[in-house]
Amino acid sequence: INAEYMGTSMTKQNNDCDSCAQKGSCKDQSDGQECTCKVDRMARIKHKIIIASGKGGVGKSTVSVNLARALQMKGLSVGVLDADITGPDIPKLLGIEEARLRQGPDGIEPALADGIKVASMALILTSRETPVVWRGPMKMAAIKQFIQDVNWGDLDFLLIDLPPGTSDEPLSVVQLIPELAGAIIVTTPQEVALLDSRKAVNMVKAMKIPVLGIVENMSGLVLSLIHI
Repeated sequence: INAEYMGTSMTKQNNDCDSCAQKGSCKDQSDGQECTCKVDRMARIKHKIIIASGKGGVGKSTVSVNLARALQMKGLSVGVLDADITGPDIPKLLGIEEARLRQGPDGIEPALADGIKVASMALILTSRETPVVWRGPMKMAAIKQFIQDVNWGDLDFLLIDLPPGTSDEPLSVVQLIPELAGAIIVTTPQEVALLDSRKAVNMVKAMKIPVLGIVENMSGLVLSLIHI
């Protein structure tokens, strides 16, 4: 992993402030200090939705990708932020495993999956089998950079695929994107999955984020007569 790529400021990478909305009026720049201001890229995105679950393996990333495609088919512009730093699967599901994030004049340029903009840790790793052995602060810094430094542009929807659980990553996303449109909770019918999914629902409610819906994945199997 290129440690300098994730967790460094745009100023250090570009050595200028050309992409900053406060160019020419930045107090840090006039004082000769490192620039600390950030372009509010989220302001150019109409709807930001988190896809969450309390339990892993319920198909949350699959739901995120299918929802992104469905919105795109309706003529809407869509991006997917893979916030699962240690288990990034979005590029695999979208068929862009060979793509890479790159530095552009206006920030980190997202990868494209047939028109869907994607940012994921999998697009930075040196190989598909490389583990991300990071503690919480490093993961939080990566998510912050995906939100603040990726050049998402103008989008109708940004879907944020969260890792399972109710801890650091969801809290970081909510703090960095206070204007979230809502959350979609993904679960399966098993009692253990439902137990953890209820925790995810209560987490979202505690953060005062609207629950837009609950997807019960893998809820049934219809067999044709030939398989009976």
